[in-house]
Amino acid sequence: MTTQDQPAGTAPAKPQTARQRAREQTERELLDIARRHLGEVGAAGLSLRAIARERGMVSSAVYRYFDSRDALLTTLILEAYNALGAFVEHAEQTIPRADHQQRFAAAARAMRAWAVAHPHQYSLIYGSPVPGYAAPQDTIMAAARVGLVLFDIMRDAKNAGLHPRRTAALDHTVPAVKQLTSDFAPDLSPQLVALGVESWTRLYGAISFEVFGQFNQMVRDPAALYEFIIDEELARFGFAR
Repeated sequence: MTTQDQPAGTAPAKPQTARQRAREQTERELLDIARRHLGEVGAAGLSLRAIARERGMVSSAVYRYFDSRDALLTTLILEAYNALGAFVEHAEQTIPRADHQQRFAAAARAMRAWAVAHPHQYSLIYGSPVPGYAAPQDTIMAAARVGLVLFDIMRDAKNAGLHPRRTAALDHTVPAVKQLTSDFAPDLSPQLVALGVESWTRLYGAISFEVFGQFNQMVRDPAALYEFIIDEELARFGFAR
């Protein structure tokens, strides 16, 4: 962007120094190695020492980029959540806003497509907890991106006359989702939020079974089963395809 293209009231961005560019390059290389190690040893086996060794650095030097193994894990987790979120958001945004059914289906298919293409990153955020690691608060919004897409679809569909199936059990879930409703969807009823959580859980359950090999010798066509689940969720929300 030239100076004359710069938005009013903003100063031109300062060019990076050679040191800044070198630091960013090294950090990218360390993260590339860390992602590969995720597939080889899993999140619990990540070692800053091993990553530094492969990069050709002394182990102490890697701490200039990541304060600890937990800091590295947090960076990888944020990266995975944001990559998944961006992928789902893009898929959903390509569908006309009034087509709530296809928006939901596109988002759901994108969830599965990303997970199948990035099984190690998916495992990092939806697999077994890493012993001794507690995710910080700043991962919450990144983790919520896919859920917020689904809530947006539900909100638009509700405003267009969505009538989800109501059951006595659904009404009993109100206390369980009260905080979630308050934090992320205060304009939706707790019953609708509970349906969103149920849907999210069911979709990710099927994805996890596929990514983690639980469908072996049981389901020959996970994609077809997933399409059935999408249809079931659409029917539960009161959508028709």
